[in-house]
Amino acid sequence: MARQLSSKKPQDLRMTLADLMKYLKRHRFTLALVALLVAISSSANLFGTYMLKPIINNYIAYGNSEGLKTILLIVAGIYLLGVISAFAYSQIMAKTAQSIIKEIRHDLFAHMQKLPLAYFDTNKHGDIMSHFSNDMDTLSECLNNSFSMIIKSFIEMVGTLGMLMLLNFKLSLIVLVFYILMYLYIQYSSKHSKHYFNMQMQELGELNGFIKERIAGQKVIKVFNHEKANIKAFDEQNEELCKAATSALAYSATQVPAVVSISYINYALVAVVGGLMAINGLADVGSLAAYLVFVRQSSLPINQFTAQTNFMLAALAGAERIFASINEKTEIDEGHITLKDNAWFDGKNTYPLKGDIVLDNVSFAYLQDKPVLYNLSLHASPLKKVAFVGATGAGKTTITNLLNRFYDVDEGRILFDGLDIKDIAKSSLRHNIGIVLQDTHLFSATIAENIRFAKPDAGLEEVMEAAKIANADSFIKRLPQGYDTFISADGGNLSQGQRQLLAIARAAICDTKVLILDEATSSIDTRTEKLIVEAMNKLMENKTVFIIAHRLSTVRNADMIMVLDHGRVIEKGNHQELLAQKGFYYQLYMGMFELD
Repeated sequence: MARQLSSKKPQDLRMTLADLMKYLKRHRFTLALVALLVAISSSANLFGTYMLKPIINNYIAYGNSEGLKTILLIVAGIYLLGVISAFAYSQIMAKTAQSIIKEIRHDLFAHMQKLPLAYFDTNKHGDIMSHFSNDMDTLSECLNNSFSMIIKSFIEMVGTLGMLMLLNFKLSLIVLVFYILMYLYIQYSSKHSKHYFNMQMQELGELNGFIKERIAGQKVIKVFNHEKANIKAFDEQNEELCKAATSALAYSATQVPAVVSISYINYALVAVVGGLMAINGLADVGSLAAYLVFVRQSSLPINQFTAQTNFMLAALAGAERIFASINEKTEIDEGHITLKDNAWFDGKNTYPLKGDIVLDNVSFAYLQDKPVLYNLSLHASPLKKVAFVGATGAGKTTITNLLNRFYDVDEGRILFDGLDIKDIAKSSLRHNIGIVLQDTHLFSATIAENIRFAKPDAGLEEVMEAAKIANADSFIKRLPQGYDTFISADGGNLSQGQRQLLAIARAAICDTKVLILDEATSSIDTRTEKLIVEAMNKLMENKTVFIIAHRLSTVRNADMIMVLDHGRVIEKGNHQELLAQKGFYYQLYMGMFELD
């Protein structure tokens, strides 16, 4: 039997099958060959069993040993053909299934690269990853096993019933009744076991989350002597999981024994009735022998067909989630203005690239009726530094999302050198905006490759120069392999400060006209921050700079400080002007209250 799955089925089976058929059609000749080989293998098994009738009636009953040898060789050839066909289709299907999965996986990943940032903001990363792991693995297993197994079990199930009817119609009425009983019990046990398997999966997820959380928080647990309470809570959840798993297995484990038991009763009853018919001359011995073999093996294809059908439907539910992501609308880019010779080019005219940014009455909301920015206006002249200050949720980071066109404004417009950024191709726009995020993300690669990520064709000298600007060169050279030191995902083998320095170096290697520092020093100690601020002064030369920071010390030298509160500008001016106003900024700077 196939493994038990949850009872979730695809919501739109027709659409899911249509999406899957796009991939299956590319391999239609191979799949047709697999189906043919499966049919040959299954038919060989059926025909070989049927041959018991002529072997007994025509050769054994008459003592025809020469003819018996010949017919046995023919039957052996039939079974050999079935074995060869089974081996061939299993090998072909394995290769074909993995080719199909490779194509789907490629399309899914490639499509992910084209999706807007809103998709990743509104979908949990764990759910997205499950498409590549759980859903893809289940679909792979379905294609590899269920496709051929369903064809095989269907042919054997229908073929067995057909052979039974052909050999003895009257006895087949008894078998048909037991067929129905088997089917009804399979449906009954499957329904109840799936219910409890759903409960088991839910309890397992909760227990895994509990374990992960407790392992990550071991230091806190030990500090507060919470070990006994943890064990008690674990035992309670573990007990619930045990109960759900026991109930699920109690039903699923009885399915095969119950069906086999029904088939034994069926076999015994048919053997008795068939024997009486043979004694009274109503049936020949050869037909009865072949008939009993068919009856004996009749339960297997029913079990296989039902189990594989349920598994296939569950796998299609996973496929539906995969295709739902593949069918997501890609990021729209209607921009036609590109870069040419370090200038903007609209196909006819060129415009100087200066780094002049204007936000003109910009309003924006991530969710309808929940605005984040209200009629925001500002002018960041070339080579000027504009800082944003405000509590969490004030809209600071949203401004940077709009500048990069990760989202588009709802009202108003944003101009880059006098050009509406909606008219600029996104790749060209982002090519001229460097950014250092608060949440540093490094890749599993060498330090040089991580810095070079923003400029793949950069040489080692450029990489080292960028590191020097970010004051990262000194610590990099102290590492075992220097710039060739391999770092794990997100720089797990580096300190938080070192990771942030590398992120700054990555931004430094780009020769952009606009630079965004989004809480770039929020996770760095005071000494490291001082080094970075000094480096930033070099990095910010010949650039228009936007600074977002909680630490007011990092924005004192800005040409313009915008104080935001719930999406509105409540104060603006340089550091001295804002202090003179003795308003919100003044109270922050003097420590009268803190940003949350």
